[in-house]
Amino acid sequence: MNAVTEWARAQRYPVVFIQHQRKGLEPGSNDWQLQLDLLVRHGDQFVQKSTPDSFQNTILKPLLDQHGIDHLVICGFATEFCVDTTVRRAAALGYSVDLVADAHTTMDKAHADAACIRHHHNCTLPAITSFGVTIRAVPTAQLTLMEQCPATQVL
Repeated sequence: MNAVTEWARAQRYPVVFIQHQRKGLEPGSNDWQLQLDLLVRHGDQFVQKSTPDSFQNTILKPLLDQHGIDHLVICGFATEFCVDTTVRRAAALGYSVDLVADAHTTMDKAHADAACIRHHHNCTLPAITSFGVTIRAVPTAQLTLMEQCPATQVL
């Protein structure tokens, strides 16, 4: 994730960190803080959410509109919940999406380990074409070598 956000900043793309909150995971609490090794820079923006959908009841869409964003680069935690839901909602709202294939994850579950869940989403989300926008699963190395994409947002 740090390689992706550093690349985005170098391209002068806005970087937005989405933080989940709920009872027992209140803003400002130790457990709510971003992972300590994530590099946060001056100018990065933050959105708080309370559902797996980063758009529902948040300031995310107005923030993207303010910057004229039409393409999102998404990475993060909880592949099968927050990442999946946000990718689908972004596409439904008309944003094309690059899911960073090696920069989203989850915890092992009884039915599948984290690597299997990641692989499943990297294969299935790009197969969704009904929204009329492109969803791609792109590894970090490929993404950071790509030419600048106009109006990109990293989540």
